[in-house]
This record gives sequence, C-alpha cells and structure tokens, in this order.
Amino acid sequence: MDKYKTIEFADDHLILLDQTKLPLEEEYIVSDDYKRIAIAIEKLEVRGAPAIGIVAAYALALALKFNNNSATDTFLKAYNRLKITRPTAVNLFWALERMKKIFEKHSASPDIYTILKSEANKIFAEDELMCDNIAKNGQEIFTKKSIVVTHCNTGRLVSAGGGTALFVIQKAFESGLIEHVYSDETRPLLQGSRLTAFELNKLEIPFSIITDSSAAFVMKNIGADLVITGADRIARNGDTANKIGTYNLAVLAKYHGIPFYIAAPSSTLDNNCITGDDIKIEFREPHEINSIKGVQVTDKSYPVYSPAFDVTPNHLITGIITEDRLFKPPYNF
Repeated sequence: MDKYKTIEFADDHLILLDQTKLPLEEEYIVSDDYKRIAIAIEKLEVRGAPAIGIVAAYALALALKFNNNSATDTFLKAYNRLKITRPTAVNLFWALERMKKIFEKHSASPDIYTILKSEANKIFAEDELMCDNIAKNGQEIFTKKSIVVTHCNTGRLVSAGGGTALFVIQKAFESGLIEHVYSDETRPLLQGSRLTAFELNKLEIPFSIITDSSAAFVMKNIGADLVITGADRIARNGDTANKIGTYNLAVLAKYHGIPFYIAAPSSTLDNNCITGDDIKIEFREPHEINSIKGVQVTDKSYPVYSPAFDVTPNHLITGIITEDRLFKPPYNF
C-alpha cells in the first residue's frame, strides 16, 4: 500500500493532507497558526471525527507557541475559535475539554506550550491504538466472504491510525473476508467517491462507487452481506449521528434484512445526549449543493436545505463497534 499521512506534527508545525484536493492531487497544509487550522476544519480540508479532535488539540497547543501576552487570554481565544468549527462531531469538544483541563492545571508554567504539545501527542498515540482495537473487534461481524456497503469516509483519512469502519473492512480483506465494497458517493461533498475510493484503491480492495440513490438497487439486485459506517456522535441510547445519508442506508438495510453496523471510538459517545434528539446537527452553506468544485450546477438563487448529518435510531443498528468491544442492543452507554 502506498502510505500517506493524514496528520503529522513535525518541527512544531501541523501538517495536514488537504482532503478537498483528493483524489486528483495530494497536497499538504503546513501551519503553526491555530486560526488557519480552524479554517481547515471548517472547510473540511481535514475531516472525520477522530481527526478533528486530534487537530484541534494540536491547534490549542500551537496557540501558545509564540505567546507574548496572557497565556489564559490566548488559550481561551483559541479555544473559543476552535469550538465553533464543527458543532456535531463530539470528538472536537472531547479533545478541547481535555486540553483545557491540562492548561488549567499548568497555566503558570513557562513550559505550557511543551506541556500542551505533549498532551496532543498522547491523544494522537491513543487514537492509533483505538483504531487497531476497533478493527480487531470488528472482525466479529464477518462470518463469510462478504459484499459490503459503506458511506462517507472512515479510513486513514479520518484518524491518526488506520481509521474506523474502513479499517475494519481493510483487516477483513487481509483475512480473505471481503468480496467487494460498494461505496456511496456521499453527496454533496463526495467523500465516498473521492476519499473512500482513494483509500480502497490504495489498499487494492475490489470496489465500486455508487450514487447514494443506488444503494437500494444494489441491495435488491446484487445483494449485500452487511453495511458498516462510522459515526460523529453517539447518544447514550445508541442513536447515532453520521454523515447525511446514513439514516437512508440504515432504513434500506433494515428493509432488505441486511445487518447495519457502526464503528467509532468511545470518545464519540456523548453522555450529555440521552437520545439522538439531543444531537445538534450542523448545516452547511448553499454553495456546497448548488455547485461542484466551483462549477455552478443549478441556479444559485434557488433555496437550499443542507444538513451535514442525520441521526440513525438505535433500533436500526445491529451493533456498535468500539475499541472496547462490539456492543449489541439494547444500548445503554
């Protein structure tokens, strides 16, 4: 496999693979400015719940790299800027709160930048291990060589390690348990046709890109053994927020009698959300719907309704794979 790094911290700079340019260009963003990193999160140059948390942690550390004023004022300014970048992915807030606790404990230290950087490095390393354990626990869902349907992107591009749902697929493929993967294109930003296809191609896993509206056709006429996606936030009752279109896929899987699985780190679990009704859904700008790569495809004056995520109710989810284990209903996190 041609290795690529989604996130790297080197020479006191954060290096991010610009995912908006994939698969046609592999370009990297190099910055030590938390403001630029916040923009990268908002523009989806970096995306995926685990990756967002990691990148936000490094951004908070970098805010103190050249601090010549009040450390507390600088930190809080960066903290408040980063927390408004993506409202649905709980890993963002999990990482910010973790870094805030470290800052509050050591704010008077002249080495506060080094201390915060060390904590961000720990979050990075922990995520690598979590990915390995998610993939290991996910092998339980395979009983034969399988046709799999997936949505959005959940591989190395969303994490410090191998990813979540796509890493489960990768490890199953290495064990001879994957026949073919059907990747939803994932409108409007095409994370499936651009990013998942990019990763499946690198991994040499047999795959086909399908339009989001083709999933039912595939399930009925070709057949699928299971569906697996990632998650950006999981409520205590197992309701799950993920990229828009995931709920559609879960409903279709239920109708066709196909198991539907979620793979996500435990940091995606939000104890403050009792059910999916408590999950705040991010809405995106109209241009992501009425244009593609800057090319207008419909009249830009037309009204647009663009939720970035939807919520899949727990009764449609066969199992939730975390680094701890495979959870099955009834869910009570």
